Amino acid sequence: MSMKILLLGKNGQVGSELQRQLGLLGDVIALDRTGATIPDKTVSLKQAIQLTGDLTDLTGLKHTIETLTPDVIVNAAAYTAVDKAEIDIDTAMLVNAQAVEVLAQTAKKVQALLVHYSTDYVFDGSGEKPWSEADMTSPVNEYGRTKLFGENAIISSGCQYLIFRTSWVYGVQGSNFAKTILRLAKDKKQIEVIDDQVGAPTSALLIGELSVIAISKAITSPSLNGVYHMAPQGECSWFDYADFLIAAAKNLGFSIACKQVLRIPTNAYPTMAKRPLNSRLNTKKLEENFDITLPDWQSSVIKWLNQYSQHYIANINVDDQIR
Repeated sequence: MSMKILLLGKNGQVGSELQRQLGLLGDVIALDRTGATIPDKTVSLKQAIQLTGDLTDLTGLKHTIETLTPDVIVNAAAYTAVDKAEIDIDTAMLVNAQAVEVLAQTAKKVQALLVHYSTDYVFDGSGEKPWSEADMTSPVNEYGRTKLFGENAIISSGCQYLIFRTSWVYGVQGSNFAKTILRLAKDKKQIEVIDDQVGAPTSALLIGELSVIAISKAITSPSLNGVYHMAPQGECSWFDYADFLIAAAKNLGFSIACKQVLRIPTNAYPTMAKRPLNSRLNTKKLEENFDITLPDWQSSVIKWLNQYSQHYIANINVDDQIR
């Protein structure tokens, strides 16, 4: 079955992977904030219709969806500056909640499946048990609160939807923890990494692969609607993640000067926004409903390193920040 798919956030970590992989399902119209134009065939090829993927343009988003009438809307765009969201609450709420509400309401109107990505930050990070989809949400920062508002707007809209909560996302595009660690490890003999926050690094590549599987099944099975946790198997701290990443990068020939990774507690690395200590996600629902076998986080990191090594430049000069 060939579908018409609207992808928002095409140039982000997840969006760039989705743009590449969603083509397996049908025709993809991929947009970012700059938008695009298409011919208005109902009037004249000399005229054009403006499309937008800008989540701050609520009217434009609604018009774009109503014009394209896609079968699937995949929203990979979001306000993800966790610390900045503490002071720029209005913009974070506009992008992560109000725009998502418009997407959901318009998806219902055109009878499209809405696919949306959320976060482990909707939980408070207490305890050590992996969070299930049925657990009570209680965000500890503004980013998490705005993402939860977006989730609730989708659920209450009545549209067909898939919400994927994921954690510690990294990809070839954009800024992320993995790239930061490689940059620091290239020049520093010793680096410090937090060891009391635990979760699972989730690659954009894996998110793309799993999304394609889920969409292909959910498009004809509304009973699969719902919230799902999406992450690889296993768990680690940021320290474990960095230590494994550096060792693996060395084996693949990356330029690494780092000889030692030191453990530090969260309170030794103060940030404006509070981070949850427990980011573990229970993925049983995703695995069972879509008949998926998830890889472990280590194999996903190796796969990403091989992918990233093709883009690797000896002098990485990326202004990344450790999440």
